[in-house]
Amino acid sequence: MNALAALGGLRLGGFEAWVCRRPTLPDLVRGVVFGLREQRFFDVGRFNGEPLRHPRAAIMPSGTVLPGRRDRKKVHVEADGLREFQAHRPRLFALAYRMLGSAMEAEDAVQEAYLRWDAADRRQIRSAEAWLTTVVVNICRNWLVSARARRETYTGPWLPEPVPTARGELGPLESVEEREQVSLALLTTLERLSPVERAVFVLREAFGYAHREIADMLTVTEANSQQIYRRATQRVQEDRTRFEIPDEYARELIERFLKAARTGDIAALERMLTADAVSIADGGGVINAARRPVVGANSVARYLAGLFRWEVPGMVLEVLEINGAPSVVVLVNGVPMMVVAVQLDGDQVGELRLVVNPEKLTYLARVWA
Repeated sequence: MNALAALGGLRLGGFEAWVCRRPTLPDLVRGVVFGLREQRFFDVGRFNGEPLRHPRAAIMPSGTVLPGRRDRKKVHVEADGLREFQAHRPRLFALAYRMLGSAMEAEDAVQEAYLRWDAADRRQIRSAEAWLTTVVVNICRNWLVSARARRETYTGPWLPEPVPTARGELGPLESVEEREQVSLALLTTLERLSPVERAVFVLREAFGYAHREIADMLTVTEANSQQIYRRATQRVQEDRTRFEIPDEYARELIERFLKAARTGDIAALERMLTADAVSIADGGGVINAARRPVVGANSVARYLAGLFRWEVPGMVLEVLEINGAPSVVVLVNGVPMMVVAVQLDGDQVGELRLVVNPEKLTYLARVWA
């Protein structure tokens, strides 16, 4: 039995738990590290004799060809323009990620903004921040139209791509509200908004722009921006449950929960789950994760006990900060294989979101390499 078969192959209570169709563990590790589409994400070229580890993530010097899913273009930006763009780049990535829910697509959006920055007459730009924010938010707004169509045909549930946040990758997350803005739970809820609703909500809630500024960025009236924001907020609030739980306490709860899952203590798991607990898994059709949510404390407890009972050589389970909250990360020989985002409801677990699609773990693999 190979390692992935050991991790999966479970059918509990009539629902499909975690079944591997084809890849072996070495295949999946190679897929995570090198990307599943012709090694797109790693080792695709060299610059000044050094390997380009992830060219889409970096802003290259003048004359560099930027590889990516979209057309390749030559970049010619003088040093001052490059430095100015780089100063805004972390903020632009944070904006694009909140808009798209995908780190890889966010990097593409920032790259596209850089190409437009290169082509622009910057003598006519009064505020680089406003100009670049406008470009990025409208790129994302347009891309969301096609993204929504793709996600409608996605195999199984679609979940946002997990991003580590302990080092400020998505900006400062000092308050409960700031952490909630990047949670997998809220990002999943934002999928229900239209592109313009999402743009207004993110610009207002996460970045504090005034409606007058948002109206200028999105080419709407100020009154329309306010109306869109109210509508978006109402839709988000319908599924919004906020509990201010200190990180230390949340981490302790998750560690106890994980211990119960690994020891197969179903009774203890049930006590730690809300009666209507839900587990949602995203395998993207690459890994055959459960294609329907697992609902109910007993079903979720049995599901998790079966999932975590296997020991695989080189496997380590850690509780790390992902998307602003402590989450369970499964690593095999240092490569992330699964992220479990745990949503607490008071002192119990209400929802779990399992990301096992290797393409959605590529960003984690790169930043932790």
